[in-house]
Amino acid sequence: MTIGDNFKRVRDNVLEATVKSGRKEGDVTLIAVTKFVETERILQAIEAGAKNVGENRAQEFIDKVEFYKKYNLYTHFIGQLQTNKVKYITGKANLVQSVDRLALAKELSRVATLRGLSQDILIEVNIGREEQKGGVMPDELVKLLSQIALMPNISVKGLMCIPPAVGEREVHGYFASMRRLFDDIASMHMENVDMDILSMGMSGDYMAAIAEGSTMVRVGTAIFGSRA
Repeated sequence: MTIGDNFKRVRDNVLEATVKSGRKEGDVTLIAVTKFVETERILQAIEAGAKNVGENRAQEFIDKVEFYKKYNLYTHFIGQLQTNKVKYITGKANLVQSVDRLALAKELSRVATLRGLSQDILIEVNIGREEQKGGVMPDELVKLLSQIALMPNISVKGLMCIPPAVGEREVHGYFASMRRLFDDIASMHMENVDMDILSMGMSGDYMAAIAEGSTMVRVGTAIFGSRA
C-alpha cells in the first residue's frame, strides 16, 4: 500500500473509533508523525489529506518548517525538548505537546514574551510512572499547572501521554486513568488552563485511546512504515 493509502486507512479507522465512542467526525485530530520521514514522502500524506504533522527532534523540525509552512500544515512538536532548543521551536510549532517541567515552561514563556507571541502547549504526563520516560508524575500535575498558569505568553490547552508498552487490555487502563485525570483537571476550572485537548494514542494503540476519550492521536509507523 502507498503512504496515501495508509493515511486514508488510518483516517477511516479514526473516524470509526470516534463514532463508536459516541462522538462525531472531526472530534479526534489525526497527526501524521514525520520523524525521519523525507519531505517527498510527507507530501504523499498531504495529498491524501493530512493537515497536522508532528516532529520529535528540534533539528529535524527546523529543517522542515518552511516545507510545512508552504503547505499550511498545523505543526506539533511532540518529542522531549531541551531548554537550549526552545528558541528554535517557540512560535514556529503551533503546539508544543511535551512540556513536563517548570524550567522548560519558564523558557518557553521567556522566549514567547521576547517575541511578542503566545505559545500553545500541552503538559506531558508520565501516566505509567516510568523512570526512563519524560512527563510529570500524575500526583505532581496540579502543582505544575498552578505554576505554569501564572506565566505570561504560554497557554495550556490540555494533556499528553505515552503509556507503557503493554497489551491491549492493560493499555486501556492507562488511557482510562489519563482521561480521569484530564476530567479532574477540567473540573477545577483553573485560571489560564484549558482542557481542550487530550493527546494520547499512537500507531499500535490509537483505537484504544480513542475509545477511552482521546481527542488527538499521533500516528507515524502506520502511515509511513517503520523507521530505520
